[in-house]
Amino acid sequence: MNQASNYSLREEIKEYWSMRAATFDTQPGHEIFSETERAAWHALLERHLGKGDGRRALDLASGTAVVSHLMDDLGFAVTGLDWSEAMLEKARAKSKLRGSNIRFLLGDAENTLEPDDSYDVIVTRHLVWTLVDPAAAFAEWFRVLKPGGKVLVVDGDFVSPTWASKLNQAMAGLMQSLGLRKAPDPMPQMKTHYDILARVHFSSGARANEVTAMLKTAGFDPVVADFDLKQIHKSQKKHISFAKGLERGAQHRYALCAQKPLTA
Repeated sequence: MNQASNYSLREEIKEYWSMRAATFDTQPGHEIFSETERAAWHALLERHLGKGDGRRALDLASGTAVVSHLMDDLGFAVTGLDWSEAMLEKARAKSKLRGSNIRFLLGDAENTLEPDDSYDVIVTRHLVWTLVDPAAAFAEWFRVLKPGGKVLVVDGDFVSPTWASKLNQAMAGLMQSLGLRKAPDPMPQMKTHYDILARVHFSSGARANEVTAMLKTAGFDPVVADFDLKQIHKSQKKHISFAKGLERGAQHRYALCAQKPLTA
């Protein structure tokens, strides 16, 4: 892929998420809708990163600051970085409402422009699967982490069909054929979503083993994979349809905790 097409794709992604900002916090899986889910996220973050104790944390593709506030709750000194001003506007308003001291920056998660060895922790949620150049991004994250620092990647393969997605599709088709359900109207934003997805690096799905291998190539060691996200999923299921809950539960979702060696 040449530089011009890379630039075009990056701009399209930026515009897409800016468009999504208006409704981002209305969707389970983005915003948190219960204290049970909040506690499950706290447990996951603390399991891998420990208490904040004032350590510096960088939340990449921070969106409306959902994860930034989780990290703030745990006592980290948080910087949220996102390249959508529309997302950051909502994040700043939310931070003001909560009285938090989170710092927000407009920037690219693949080229943060932050100083070398400046953060104790980096956290990302549902970012890696959208990266144009993950190898460059992982090298960048390695650079800005202090020796001994950790990056926590919470992501998944949201592309590959699962038994649940196939079942839901078959049931929807049956109900439409029987006249019990209308075919859904195509949503313009979904066309954009799939058009972008076809051109990112993980267009076939971001599998944990491939992401792990790329993190190790960037210099991270060790890289620990955690697939125990059931408490988060269980709490989210209460706010989505049964069919959607089945589909999410069957997806390949994970958290990867990668450390920058002390001698790096």
